[in-house]
Amino acid sequence: MNQKDFTCLKEALEKKKKILVSSCLLGMKINYEGKAHPVDELRQLFLQGQAIPICPEVLASMSIPRDPAEIVIVNGERKVYNNKEVDVTEGFRLGAQRSLDTARTSGAKIAIMKSRSPSCGCGEIYNGTFSGNLVAGDGIAVALLKENGIRVITEDDFLECLK
Repeated sequence: MNQKDFTCLKEALEKKKKILVSSCLLGMKINYEGKAHPVDELRQLFLQGQAIPICPEVLASMSIPRDPAEIVIVNGERKVYNNKEVDVTEGFRLGAQRSLDTARTSGAKIAIMKSRSPSCGCGEIYNGTFSGNLVAGDGIAVALLKENGIRVITEDDFLECLK
């Protein structure tokens, strides 16, 4: 996380501004396995009305659970395939657009998203081989949020900021 992201997050927290937060980080069992990755400090933001739950994949009406998916580059274009080699890119793009719409409607200028996800990954994502290897990059929703001026950090960045 760079200094500008740190400052932006601190300001948003102090001024009680709305912050988008991956729903699974708030304890909702909606990731691809139907599990949650709760972060107590983020749940507190939600209980205080500051965190806006968001899951791009659920916004795109993807099932819970669903097959794992990873981003690959096909002919120079970022695509999302599940582990059954089905192209699920359009669903991920729809979820990304709906996430951006939520940010715009709510006025949120910062998002705390689940690390390494093909939607929410920020800074690093799985490499598309379903081998657990990571590469530099952003998930589909995070890339669109960033392109539209939303600052995005991971839950790990958030916890580091609180120290």
